[in-house]
Amino acid sequence: MRKAISIGTVILMILLGYGFSLKPEVEVEQLRHFAGTPASLQVCEFIEISGPVNLNKKARKINYKNTNPMILGRKYTAYKEALAFKESRGNYKSINTLGYIGKYQFGSGTLALLGVKDTLQFLHSAVLQELVFAANLARNKWVLRREIKEFSGEIIKGIIITESGLLAAAHLAGPGNVKKYLYTHGKTVTKDAYGTTIENYLNAFSGYDLSFIKAHKNIKVKGGPYFRVL
Repeated sequence: MRKAISIGTVILMILLGYGFSLKPEVEVEQLRHFAGTPASLQVCEFIEISGPVNLNKKARKINYKNTNPMILGRKYTAYKEALAFKESRGNYKSINTLGYIGKYQFGSGTLALLGVKDTLQFLHSAVLQELVFAANLARNKWVLRREIKEFSGEIIKGIIITESGLLAAAHLAGPGNVKKYLYTHGKTVTKDAYGTTIENYLNAFSGYDLSFIKAHKNIKVKGGPYFRVL
């Protein structure tokens, strides 16, 4: 799942540092600031901004807002880049030994579920990959909507359960395995082929503010001539 940064990626990072930007795959008018995403990676807006979620609805739950302040460093951009680094070192062209592809290491099954059938196009489009990642978050948030409400703030085996941690764990192992973990109170721990467990992601990606993401049951990403989310 993890690959070293390619020489091409290093060159791209240097060029971006001097103001060079990727050739846009969507018109400028269609791009909106997405929680501070760099201009070259901005995607079409498809979610509404809503108020923050009350994470301390029950007295028995920890208000982790006090221990993990929701500052700029805990917003969407920081979250997705941290997860991408864990998955592929942030490499859009990454392909692991199991055939998972891209910056966020998606499988063909998940891509098809989100409306993407051309994996080659996906692998060569930064914009499409960013759209798919955001769309997958929205879908997993819908699948886990009850669990996010019920378990946020709980402690399982020393890990504070948070929305962002649950969504990261769902990215790793699927929302179904996240539910099994929660409802067995940590007795069912799924891991990927490389040994990374749900608990690793629950802990590593805890406390990011993803409250503005709107849960979406049947979200799809459509292509050409401009990518968009429906």
